Amino acid sequence: MLDYSAKLTRRPWDIAETDIENLRAAGFDDRAILDIAQVVAYYAYVNRIADGLGVTLEPYWYEGKEDYD
Repeated sequence: MLDYSAKLTRRPWDIAETDIENLRAAGFDDRAILDIAQVVAYYAYVNRIADGLGVTLEPYWYEGKEDYD
């Protein structure tokens, strides 16, 4: 699942039927595979919207993270 998720995030154009077959072989049914794809796609979408609009985190997210760049 993690390999599929990373591939879908980084190289969605490379997803092939074998990727889906591997998920099925690992025990995921079609509904679970759909859920995985939707969660990955949602996070990609939200991050691109936030980055595209220049959204930054509120200061409290940085509290206690002195080494944050």
